[in-house]
Amino acid sequence: MKIALIGASGFVGKAVLKEALVRGHQVTAISRHPEKVQEENQHLTKIRGDVFAKEELANLLKGHDVVISAYNAGWANPNIYEDYLKGAQSIQEAVKLSGIQRFLIVGGAGSLFITPDIQLVDTPEFPEAWKPGALSARDYLNILKTEHELEWTFLSPAIELKGDSTEGRTGSYRTDLENPVFDENKKSSISVADLAVAIIDEVENPKHIQQRFTVGY
Repeated sequence: MKIALIGASGFVGKAVLKEALVRGHQVTAISRHPEKVQEENQHLTKIRGDVFAKEELANLLKGHDVVISAYNAGWANPNIYEDYLKGAQSIQEAVKLSGIQRFLIVGGAGSLFITPDIQLVDTPEFPEAWKPGALSARDYLNILKTEHELEWTFLSPAIELKGDSTEGRTGSYRTDLENPVFDENKKSSISVADLAVAIIDEVENPKHIQQRFTVGY
């Protein structure tokens, strides 16, 4: 498949890029800093892209089978809430302008429901420093749920995301839709490498069209 990967130089993006290339897909890695994309592969093209320039981004996306967005506005960014919400919506519009139907977004775990009425981000234990980014991802998911043209999927990782793109790949995981996946020790975790496995599995064999889902061990 021809995959356009936005945010390819980030924590999740690196792992997704590695997994997609291992499986033989053609990947266009779109990043603010393509020089930070360290993978080298005959099926890889590295391109500089600006998520806020939706017409230019749409032109970069044209001709692909699927768009994966691992966009992150930066956890140290004081304007992460506004920038993520603006960037995510710009990417969504660019995908529509490009004519591509399939769109997978890597979101956050903050919008997962700990109880039927309480989401993780609203619990007292949720780290204050992460709240702006988590709230932005939650608000974007609510916007995305009103999107009826695209074949979108929003993937929330487990509460604890471990390792790096080169370690922790087991190839196994469990899924749920709105609630965290907990193991026998009441822990919700997954390696970023196995999160990437779940992402490419969903690309190759779509099971959550116009749905959010989550993964964990």
